[in-house]
Amino acid sequence: MSVAQCSPLQEQVEKELEQYFRTLNGQAPSELYDLVIGQIEEPLFRVVLKQCDGNQSRAAACLGINRGTLRKKLLQYNLA
Repeated sequence: MSVAQCSPLQEQVEKELEQYFRTLNGQAPSELYDLVIGQIEEPLFRVVLKQCDGNQSRAAACLGINRGTLRKKLLQYNLA
């Protein structure tokens, strides 16, 4: 998918990743997947939960995950 076809969220993520690589000055990243997921998941769960007025069942449905997975992630990020 070209940048022109990307959603605004995809474009922003791509820009931030490019900036991250620039700050590495040629050094290889370590555990990049875990870093990115950790940076994205926490605000995702916080914002969705807020939009669902704290209702975990609605938040889980909105995210497309089961409530148990949501609760596990909320505990992981100290959002419970």
